[in-house]
Amino acid sequence: MKKSQTTSDWISTELMATDMRELFASVIECSHDGIYITDGEANTIIINRSYEQITGLKRSELLGRNMRELVDRGVINASGTLLALEQNDTVTIEQKFNTGRWAMITSVPYFNEDGYVTMVVTNVRDITEIHNLQKKLTRQEERNQKYLSEIEVIRRQIIGSDDLVAVDEKMLESMLLVQRVSDTDAIVLILGETGVGKEMVSVYIHQNSQRACESLIKVNCGAIPPHLVESELFGYEKGSFTGANRDGKPGLFEVADKGTLFLDEVGDLPLDVQAKLLRVIQEKEVQRVGALKPRKIDVRIVAATNRDLSQMVAEGTFRMDLFYRLSVFPITIPPLRERPMDVLPLAELILKDFNRKYNKNKELTPACHLLLKSYEWPGNVRELKNVIERAAILSESSVISPLELALPNVGLTESDKSIADSDSLDLKKILEDIEANYVRKAYKNHKNIRRAAKSLSMDAATYVRKKKKYEI
Repeated sequence: MKKSQTTSDWISTELMATDMRELFASVIECSHDGIYITDGEANTIIINRSYEQITGLKRSELLGRNMRELVDRGVINASGTLLALEQNDTVTIEQKFNTGRWAMITSVPYFNEDGYVTMVVTNVRDITEIHNLQKKLTRQEERNQKYLSEIEVIRRQIIGSDDLVAVDEKMLESMLLVQRVSDTDAIVLILGETGVGKEMVSVYIHQNSQRACESLIKVNCGAIPPHLVESELFGYEKGSFTGANRDGKPGLFEVADKGTLFLDEVGDLPLDVQAKLLRVIQEKEVQRVGALKPRKIDVRIVAATNRDLSQMVAEGTFRMDLFYRLSVFPITIPPLRERPMDVLPLAELILKDFNRKYNKNKELTPACHLLLKSYEWPGNVRELKNVIERAAILSESSVISPLELALPNVGLTESDKSIADSDSLDLKKILEDIEANYVRKAYKNHKNIRRAAKSLSMDAATYVRKKKKYEI
């Protein structure tokens, strides 16, 4: 009885071992990661299906083969197994296979009781997607770095400019386009509301072009009487019409030869003049009124308008062919209300110019800053210039008061209004109240710490401290 029980137990143990081997094989085969197992001599003993799919290698080519042989023959270009055997420790490497897939290889040596390696188990995890995302991220970071470098170059150039300010991110993005097109001869169409500084941008383009040593001729197309537009732009021969100069007169295109011609308010040109302008652009020649032959010219055209030219084309008041000719490189200059970071630097620049011109020493108070930043500026930079210059003239002291700005307290809280309307509050309290107001507004507008911090040009940690300080 005892003998039969022993035999039965032995048979049960063998069956259990067989079941465990089959279970072990099934588990390995079901693994999403590749599994590669060798003995202590680096001979291949087990490979699962996932390893075949990731590497493109077949079990029939690998089973029973020594890993050193596979590496020598170039079947596998790197082996975590051999490194693990050399170092007697777990090894992790990245590896690319002929399938184009990348994998994270982790080889773990298994030691017996005597300290010898009897087996190396290698886990092969497909990280192709992660690797591709890392490459994309690296490329994006490189592009961002290039973009930031270009922005910094533009910022340094603009700092040296007496007329142009670009601190706000939106304006810097527009100026990045300006920078890229400046040293070419491409036609530029500057778009934007009245008073945003389109003329200043045209000056910047000319000064940073290959024609900087030549003339920049500016013409406001809307300011020339319709019956004189053609003769002003293209010139006329002597005796062409009653009242004409008896020697004739070159047009502005001829005057700008080898330089740049800035056509402001180009949308105001009459249709017949638009046709002649198109010919000048296409043929690079101009024909004076009353002349029999055209003259060759070499002029770079920069045009600007505050009107919707595409809508004018639809209405038949602007030529479609001229529209496409002028729209080679359109650049939109954002209105001042969309570039709030530019308001104070522009105001200080305008005041600095006023002080230099009239030998004054005027300055703006923090309360003035608050009003200037809260106003919408429908007239853009031109309106800001008028407001600052008027306040500087009205101010009887060296300090300009908020009342002298003559701006409505638009968008201010009651606390803000008390600051703006007072001339004698504690400066520290004024600055803290202004700061608290903008920290509060930023969070209300963006609903997100990082975006709110970015809108105020501070890092997220500083913003959180400010938010906590003012109990917002």
